[in-house]
Order: sequence, then structure tokens, then C-alpha cells
Amino acid sequence: MSKEPLAINGGTPVRTKPWQESNALGEEEKRAMLRAMESGHLSLFQGAYKPAPPYNFLGGPEVQALEKMAVDMTGAKHVVVVNSATSGLYAAVGALGLGYGDEVIVSPYTMSACAVAPLIYGAIPVFADIEETTGCLDPVSIEKNVTKRTKAIIVVHQFGIPANMNAIMAIAKKHNLKVIEDCAQAWGATIGHQWVGTFGDIGVFSFNVHKTIQCGEGGLCITNDKNLSLRLQMIRNHGEAVVEAAQYAHIENIIGFNYRLTEPLAAVAQEQLKKLKQLNAARIAMVEALHAGVARHRCLVPMHAQPETQATYYVCPMRYFTEHCGGTSRSAFTAMLKAEGIPFVESYVKPLYELPLFKTRTAFTKGYPWTAPENKDSTARYETGICPTAERLYAKEMLLNMHLCHPQTMDDVADIITAIDKVVVACTS
Repeated sequence: MSKEPLAINGGTPVRTKPWQESNALGEEEKRAMLRAMESGHLSLFQGAYKPAPPYNFLGGPEVQALEKMAVDMTGAKHVVVVNSATSGLYAAVGALGLGYGDEVIVSPYTMSACAVAPLIYGAIPVFADIEETTGCLDPVSIEKNVTKRTKAIIVVHQFGIPANMNAIMAIAKKHNLKVIEDCAQAWGATIGHQWVGTFGDIGVFSFNVHKTIQCGEGGLCITNDKNLSLRLQMIRNHGEAVVEAAQYAHIENIIGFNYRLTEPLAAVAQEQLKKLKQLNAARIAMVEALHAGVARHRCLVPMHAQPETQATYYVCPMRYFTEHCGGTSRSAFTAMLKAEGIPFVESYVKPLYELPLFKTRTAFTKGYPWTAPENKDSTARYETGICPTAERLYAKEMLLNMHLCHPQTMDDVADIITAIDKVVVACTS
């Protein structure tokens, strides 16, 4: 590879063609949305128990058809559609009966809702560190953070890379812990041909506009436990109003919310589910091509799945090593790539315990839930240094490419590889 003048220094950029946003919405989704709208009902949820059409405590035909599709696709016995994965996480914590006096182990390197979900019910989030190879919770750190108060683990399959569920479920069994799997970024990811989300007690998926498949806003929860599915249904739809209904009569300690998805969005989500396999195949092929293309460079190490697993790569995460790129800083490296027309994102979210919410412990009035009598002896820590791997990835190593997905092609991947080659040669010559 010859050394060429970098675009940041006045040379010709590798690429000037704009990158396209991921958008697999088409005529199928338009027809589905029109079908739902022409039914005359944008939502068919009834806040009181009523199983007969048109209004139903379980939602309308589009919502229920989406749930049936997800059962068939994931292999889970029960699916409860909600209006976002955040709602799904909150519902999952409530369905499992977690609350004051309990601790829930969570990841520090993910979306804030994962750590906020326990707080909604008065439980205390405890941050365990992550694996540098996957970005997912490290089983060794989970074990170290288990206390007599620990009741559950919220596992995130970060970036579409499956967490080490065999080890995590062994820990859960050893300590009698519940497990929630956040699969928002991991549609279709598998471990030994089994979908993520089906290993723990409840799995949560997202139909948010940024995800692999989407309907704007939406989500769903999957479980193999009938009672948990009933509790999820009640939390989704003002369940305290239906405790006298026969199938819910045994559930008394419930407060419901409005986590209901509309009929048009459920119709769109059905069409998106049909496209999941091909959309995932495109992502996987492009990411694997990039992995192969950068293998010659010691400064870039792709994050990847464990053996016997299949990641679906919501984004393409890599670790960058300054010492193997002529001492070029991460920010300088990304600036050089950007000038070549190849945008990478430095890092990911700041470790969640660095947020003011956790630094000041001020979720609710009077310092609740931390100051609640049931929680006063919790030893949960939120100071810098508690999760060194997450902090190192955030501050020094993590790079993300957000464009390896439909409608990009292998030609676009080739541009990324060419630009990386050009910049690395310039930095190391």
C-alpha cells in the first residue's frame, strides 16, 4: 500500500458519496398501515377486561397477529407487545415482582433505561463491568457483585452481540436470580441456534426507528412463563382495573400503565418481521467483510461474538489502539477517516453511573429509592473506577461504524477498508 496524501491535509478523499440511513420501509408497510387505518380503529385496547371484539383488553387484531408472529419466530411460548422496549423493561421488572430491598445487577455501558427500570419499582441498580471483546456483562464481574440483596440481572446483548448466557444463567441458577434480557439491539441474534431473549425469564425487543426492524416506536416482551405473561399484559394495560377477571384473579399486587401499541404500528411491525432475516444477512455479511479487511492492522480489533453464537450487529464496534497506529490519538484517527468520507463514532455512552442521577442519588423526592428504609443498607457504588473495562472502552478504545446495513452494499464496505488502509499507512510510515 503506497502512502497517499490524506484528505485532511488537502489530498483527495476516498469517498464523497453520502451515506444512506437504514430504511427498509416499503410498499408492504404502506399497505399494512392502510389496512389498519381502513379498519376504522387506530387502537382497539380496552382498559377494562373485555375479550370480545372490537375492543379487547389484549388489543386489536393487528397487535395480536404481531404477537403470534413473534411467538412463531422466536420460539418463546408467550409474547406481549408494548409501545417501546423501555416500557418492556419497566414491565419486566414489575412482572418479576422486584422492588424495595432488592438489588438488580445491570450494565454500565448501555442505554439508561436498563439501569432506570429497577428504580421505577424501588430496587437498587448495581453496576457490573463488561467484557472487552463483546461489550456485554462480564460473568466474573456479575459474580463479584452478587450480595444477599441481589434478586435479578438485566443482561444487554450490546451492539447485537450475544452475551455469555451460559455462564450468566449458571450464576443466576446458583444464586436463585431472575434474568431479564435486553435484546433491543439484537433482533435474531442466537446462541447455539437459540434466540437471545429465550434464555432468561423475560426478553425485551425494540421496534424503535433506529433498530434493525422498526415501526417508529414499539417493542415486545417474550417469556415461557404463563404467569409472567399475564402480569406483563396487566402492566401494559391498567391491570389494577381487571383483577377480578378470571384469568387474572390470582394477581393482586399489580399497578398497570399505558404501554399499548397502536394498530397501524403493529401492522407495520409485522411486515418488518418478515424482512428480518434478509436485513440481518446484509448486516452480517458487511461486518464480516470489514473484519476481514482490517485484519492486517494491529490498531483495529473488531468486537465479536463468542464461539457457537451469531451476532447480528446493530452497529459495528471496534477497539482502537493508539500505540499500533504511530501514536495517533483516537480523535485524530476518526477525524482523518471523516475527512476521507468515512464517519466513525468515538466511544459509546458514558458509563451510566457517571450520570447525575446516580452520582447524586436523586431519582425521586427525599432521595428515594436509595433512602428508603428497605434500601438503606445497600452497598451499591457509583464512583469512577468501579467498572474499569467500560471506562477504558469509553475513554480510549471504542470506535463504532453505524452504516453497515441496508441499503449500503459491499462497494461501500470497500470504501471503508480503502480509507482505513490509507489512514493507517499515513500514520505508521
